[in-house]
Amino acid sequence: MSEPGHPGLTAAEAAARLAQDGANEFPDASHRSALAIFAGVLREPMLLLLLAGGAIYLLLGDPGEAIILLVFVLLTISISLVQEVRTQRAVEALRDLAMPRATVIRDGRRVVIESREIVRGDLLEIAEGSRIAADGFLVEANALQVDEALLTGESVPVTKVAAEQPSTIAPPPVPGGDNLPYAFSGTLAVRGTGLMQVAATGSRSRIGAIGKSLATLESETPRLIAQTRGMVRWFAVAGIVLSVTAVLLFGFLRGDWLAAILSGIALAMSLLPEELPVVLALFMTIGALRMSRARVLARRGSAIETLGAATVLCTDKTGTLTQNLMEVEELWLPGGERHRPTPATHLPSDAHVRLATLGMLASQAEPFDPMEKALHDLAGKHPGASLDDHRGAGWSAERLYPLAPGLLAMSQVWSNEAKPDMVVAAKGAPEAIADLCHLEPAARREMERMASDMAARGLRVLALAEGSAPPGTLPDSQHGFAFAYRGLVGLADPIRGAVPAAVAQLQDAGIRVVMITGDYPATARAIADQAGIRAGETMSGDEITALDDIELSRRIGQVGVFARVMPEQKLRIVRALKAAGEVVAMTGDGVNDAPSLKAAHIGIAMGRRGTDVARAASAIVLLDDDFGAIVSAVALGRRIYDNIRKAAVFIFAVHLPIAGLAIAPLLLGWPIILGPVLIALLEMVIDPVCSLGFEAEPADDDVLARPPRAQDSPLVTRGMAIWAAAQGSAALALVLALGAWATASRMAEPLLRATCFAGLVVAVLILVLADRSFGRHVKARNRALPVILGVTMGVNAAVLAIPQVAQVFGLAALGYRSVFAVALLAALLAAAIALLKPRFRASLTV
Repeated sequence: MSEPGHPGLTAAEAAARLAQDGANEFPDASHRSALAIFAGVLREPMLLLLLAGGAIYLLLGDPGEAIILLVFVLLTISISLVQEVRTQRAVEALRDLAMPRATVIRDGRRVVIESREIVRGDLLEIAEGSRIAADGFLVEANALQVDEALLTGESVPVTKVAAEQPSTIAPPPVPGGDNLPYAFSGTLAVRGTGLMQVAATGSRSRIGAIGKSLATLESETPRLIAQTRGMVRWFAVAGIVLSVTAVLLFGFLRGDWLAAILSGIALAMSLLPEELPVVLALFMTIGALRMSRARVLARRGSAIETLGAATVLCTDKTGTLTQNLMEVEELWLPGGERHRPTPATHLPSDAHVRLATLGMLASQAEPFDPMEKALHDLAGKHPGASLDDHRGAGWSAERLYPLAPGLLAMSQVWSNEAKPDMVVAAKGAPEAIADLCHLEPAARREMERMASDMAARGLRVLALAEGSAPPGTLPDSQHGFAFAYRGLVGLADPIRGAVPAAVAQLQDAGIRVVMITGDYPATARAIADQAGIRAGETMSGDEITALDDIELSRRIGQVGVFARVMPEQKLRIVRALKAAGEVVAMTGDGVNDAPSLKAAHIGIAMGRRGTDVARAASAIVLLDDDFGAIVSAVALGRRIYDNIRKAAVFIFAVHLPIAGLAIAPLLLGWPIILGPVLIALLEMVIDPVCSLGFEAEPADDDVLARPPRAQDSPLVTRGMAIWAAAQGSAALALVLALGAWATASRMAEPLLRATCFAGLVVAVLILVLADRSFGRHVKARNRALPVILGVTMGVNAAVLAIPQVAQVFGLAALGYRSVFAVALLAALLAAAIALLKPRFRASLTV
């Protein structure tokens, strides 16, 4: 793909076409306009209750209370709009991070752009493992095969060819045919490379024609959201039943049916935990944004929930645990002669030169794999083994025999008009090359001894062989050649510096780290030891093949290293771990990793070296390919889930005293204390504390020192529910005691109401502090909470201390006796919680 021959569009032409045709993307059905958000807010139960309360106040001839409720309606709408806009901005920021990138040729140079910036006429490069980002004609196709199953349903790849005159060819009527010079957006290049002239983008592409139907498809509801909806539904049912009962009780006993309906509305508002869905949505969105700042992209919110339950992390070796920067460390010739090449020295013999040459000839001409790059570097740095000597002057590649499930070796056939026979270079696993060369037992044992020696020192071992073939028809398989064994190559790939500490942290967090690699077992064990993986047994790919699924799931709990594993066997490993009851996270980067990434509970793809299909199949993407970022993701995922639980416990606890103070006057004959106005004012306190205060809560000290939670554990466990009931009941008892004292003191109704309301506000604030941590100590690093509490206390102090403001809400300014009583309530509640919490701490493990 020479750039001078294909200058592509100019930057000015591309900008003009982008403005004319629009971005190369589909309309976002999830983006809601301000009007749609407003309409959605109007359907919220809490808002409907506020509007109903306002209407009843108007019927009662109290326009002041109705106006106050209208103000709260406007505040609720404003808060919902702000939260929705903030959430959408966070989602858009995450979508920008997840946006695929593409390489195009513009102004004669290769440039990397976001796929949404591709325009008609662009020259788009296609690489193996990439997802094609637009429709277009192929200008070049080098052994290019494309999986068009997304459009055809047929998983067999089709071969693509280059078009001689792209502008004169019409697009094919249907995708799926072989040897067509046209590629489609959304399809996957599974082999080879190509260069495409873009003909259609966005909704004009083939997949764009069905974009509307794709946009309306809904995925399965995540378990956490389903749990939350279930809890809110039960509370709503309970609230309706109690509200209807209260209305009937109040109406028949007192005869004032409008006031009875008003009390019923207040009771329904006090019982409805409408904060919980808001908390869940906001926590997940902001949590995903926090992850992105740690260079971890959570593509699905459910992955955050699942991270807290992960029990096994399956990781590949090359590029994940190691640096993926291979160098040839050793050369071994048959007979045991060992040489360690350096850039400053020549290879000592023709046999060593020939070994280096075979390594190059058995690799791709333009290598992508680090191992093949290392073999090219070795051949290029030593006399007699340069690329020009062996691939120039008439040499051409005739056929490549790739790796096969039963043969871990690949061969490449080369011909030269000046040579009578073709040259066949083979490289692969020592045992595979031994089979191809039909080694005698003694020679095989010598090869195995040398390979084991290198592997035990953490080197990746390749065997090399040479064959020849007369011109003409080539055999169907590599076994059809007569190979001669030429020696071994040991390649070193240093382990990443952050890996041992990260592995130790994951294992301390109760997550078993399992390494899966195609390497020699001894190499795999050596790398596992360097990484600090607490390896149990080592199982080979052949052993996996010999076991049925039941036996594999039974034995898999004792395996720490899987070696000589073929890509398709990774899927069996993931399924066996899931069958054994594990919650599986899986790393991967290649096309063949996609099935196992999709099958795992949490697929983790590499952001830089990973293919598009691997990233699309994953729930999480490590943007910097940093294994240590997995630890950060686990810690952040556990923190987010912990904070959701803390917020949920607080929500359930705080609704007990609110509901109790709403219904107690009906049962005890007191004046109505909490009407819709005061409950709405309380919601102005509770909502920001739940959605912003708890979200900013730092992680507990033991977040990575405790085992993973059970996958099927509910959001609010039985122990948490009992703790919420205990602290809520303590707050309710003290607030009711305060109300009884105020009633016995014959306070005027506005002052009685103000005293009880002040006690309730103080109780809410104490419950906030009590639920910040389930452990012994409360963190002091939450910067958002003091601001929220300060504003809340300031507003409520103004309501309760300034007579003119208090009168607006039907209250009276507090006197010294009331202030003292409220302070006593605060002290008693704080003491009660301090005494109760140790008794519940064991049941609050998260």
